Amino acid sequence: MIFTPFVVLSLVLSVVDARPRSRAASCDYPEATDDVTLDEPKEIAAGESFDGAYARYGRGIECGGQSEGGDSDAVFLLEDGASLSNVIIGADQNEGVHCKGSCTLTNVWFEAVCEDAMTFKQTSGTSYVKGGGAKGADDKVLQHNGGGTLIVDSFCVQDFGKLYRSCGNCDTMYERHVEFSNIIASSGKVLAGINSNYGDTAIFDMDTVTVDDVDSTCNTYKGNDSGDEPEELTENESNEYCQF
Repeated sequence: MIFTPFVVLSLVLSVVDARPRSRAASCDYPEATDDVTLDEPKEIAAGESFDGAYARYGRGIECGGQSEGGDSDAVFLLEDGASLSNVIIGADQNEGVHCKGSCTLTNVWFEAVCEDAMTFKQTSGTSYVKGGGAKGADDKVLQHNGGGTLIVDSFCVQDFGKLYRSCGNCDTMYERHVEFSNIIASSGKVLAGINSNYGDTAIFDMDTVTVDDVDSTCNTYKGNDSGDEPEELTENESNEYCQF
């Protein structure tokens, strides 16, 4: 069969159009379809998916502040390879979502953040945050305690301390990487805090990142495994670790 130049071009365009595309972030929170109060974390097994149909989930408690919580305090607890989508996390909780391994979180919305919104504990691999948003975080929204990479696309964050923090003083420290695209951020302190002495990187697609009243895009720290408060090394400076 002989393909004309027009047919070849059409085939090429078809392949390009079939590729997945990022979407713009939105700060329009969905309306809750139901209210669910959990006595214990809702667990999603390895490789399984849960679609919450935009119900509001919580634990029926008041936020306990910045005291570090464990897996038992989470609203959702995901095993390796699990996925969570289309849920609203209410204000009545201490810890939102804990991923024990690589996970995918799609359209997860936090009406208020207590200690952390999402905690990533994978030792390696890649986790994804796609869509959704969070507001009212005194400190961190995305807490990366394990290793590997976190990719954040199409996310809205409002009234926050840090959008992302690579743990600065965990008992076991890892090299961690995070990538951001299609972000809307307002009224915050820092988009990303990373540990340059462990080789962390934070990469921003600045053409798709919109900020309003945010003090810093990225700060580097000298992390440790002794539990001490990490030393800040650079603030809002683009370098080999903070790429923006």
